[in-house]
Amino acid sequence: MATDPKRVLDAGEVRERLARELPGWSLAGDAIQRTIRTAGWKASLMVTATIGHLAEVAWHHPDLRVSWGEVEVTLTSHDAGGVTERDLAMARRIDEVVGWRPGDEDGPFSGTPDDPRFAYLPPPDD
Repeated sequence: MATDPKRVLDAGEVRERLARELPGWSLAGDAIQRTIRTAGWKASLMVTATIGHLAEVAWHHPDLRVSWGEVEVTLTSHDAGGVTERDLAMARRIDEVVGWRPGDEDGPFSGTPDDPRFAYLPPPDD
């Protein structure tokens, strides 16, 4: 039996799923929320544009608060009145795309120079 993607998840279920699957996110009323730290204004704009693209292709409408060193993302399914599987999927995709870091591979995805002037997101341990 398939799960109804528009079913509003209860608070306990949301908290449990966030702890297990999306530890950077928290429950905030009838939404889930995460603050993504950035390396400054241009990085905040890049994160915002990336989330905007993901939201558009998913036909989702997150609330974003953009500032110099962070982007706060709030997700809720307005049409359903709370957090649904759709919000968790969107959060997962945001984490995958925004949090992606280049590996040690050669080629065009080797990353920016190890210099704070070129930083996009702070190192994971910051």
